[in-house]
Amino acid sequence: MKANLIRRIAIAVCLLSCITIYSCKKDVSASGDTSTANVSTTGDDVQQVSNESELINNDANTALNGQAAFSGSSISALQTGTVAVDGEQENVAVSGLIDSHHLICDATVTYDTANNQRVITIVYDGTKCWGNRTRTGTIVITMPVSQHWKDVGATATVNIQALKITRLRDNKSIVLNGTKTIVNVSGGLLKDLAGLQTITHTINGSLKIDFNNGTSRTWNVSKQRVFTYDNGIVITTTGTYSDGTNNNIAEWGTDRFGDSFTSLISAPKVIRQDCDYRLVSGQNTVILSKGIAVITYGLDSNGDPTGCPGLDGTYYFKLVYTANNGKVYTIIWPY
Repeated sequence: MKANLIRRIAIAVCLLSCITIYSCKKDVSASGDTSTANVSTTGDDVQQVSNESELINNDANTALNGQAAFSGSSISALQTGTVAVDGEQENVAVSGLIDSHHLICDATVTYDTANNQRVITIVYDGTKCWGNRTRTGTIVITMPVSQHWKDVGATATVNIQALKITRLRDNKSIVLNGTKTIVNVSGGLLKDLAGLQTITHTINGSLKIDFNNGTSRTWNVSKQRVFTYDNGIVITTTGTYSDGTNNNIAEWGTDRFGDSFTSLISAPKVIRQDCDYRLVSGQNTVILSKGIAVITYGLDSNGDPTGCPGLDGTYYFKLVYTANNGKVYTIIWPY
């Protein structure tokens, strides 16, 4: 049972990656300091894994909102096309908050409600429709039969199976496996957000990451996403884990070089629909054994805050790494 293309919930999260060094006070790759150069790679890994993980959340949320038997809505909330439900083709209706620019364009989706189960299977097919990367692999979403996604406290389990993401500019690939739990803490569906004013989700779980240098690592995830409405959808993401010393932790684990890291969301990361669903502000603080990297988003090529650059414009993020020896390195990258 395969579905045609379904529309993505308009919460597309930007895929952050190091494309090239545009501006820097000191180029970490040319500094001769291997540990400092590793920070560049670890920062790029954190951004790629974190944001691909967020895109998985988006796809799961799209699918859960998109079919009435799962969402609990009176109608299916996908923009166009058909969807396979228990092997039958079902016409779908338009939702005001589903945007045609943001699709699950590289996958087919199957809904299964037979035999007292609620299972959604998303199979990624390697299509280059995003323009910047491809995905192959599968995620399987399950819900208790007694729940609908609009219910307060509804819980969806997302099982990620051999999901390979390849970044086209440099063919850097990562492979994700693991399980996450998404809880609709407040209840409610995105199609009703303008009236509800706020919807809150939490995401917790762990991911096994196979990097392209042959290493495998396990990273933990703990986040809260709050959806509000201000001239469109606004998504504010914060970290929710505390290790007893640091709060607001979003991801933690071991990087590809075997060093432990902790990534805090030190300023909430904000995505706005009226900025073409771009990440417009926020900050990560990545704590490493040899120093601290602070990454600030929503900047221009000079590293200054900027307004919406538009769909074809470019935002930049600035990474400021302070090594334990006091040396400071600043790099500005596009995303």
